[in-house]
Amino acid sequence: MPAELFQYLTQFGVAGLMGLLWVWERFMSRKREAQLNETHRHLTDQQQELRVLVKLVRQNTRAMVRFDQTQTQLKELLEKMHHEIDRRAV
Repeated sequence: MPAELFQYLTQFGVAGLMGLLWVWERFMSRKREAQLNETHRHLTDQQQELRVLVKLVRQNTRAMVRFDQTQTQLKELLEKMHHEIDRRAV
């Protein structure tokens, strides 16, 4: 707050002090509003980033489940082939 404004408002006594307090409150209110807006923007950005992260984790989980299923099927197929070869060898 400029010193000239402070001097100007305080020369009016209590009314000047009330005016000074009002100006100070408005200044702090605007500053707080800017902080809240910045925080809201930051949280909104984080929310979008978290959505992307959750989507990627879900996709990776599905891929891992499919891979596990494929590996299980391959193992079962190889076991069947092994048993078939053992049975023919006897």
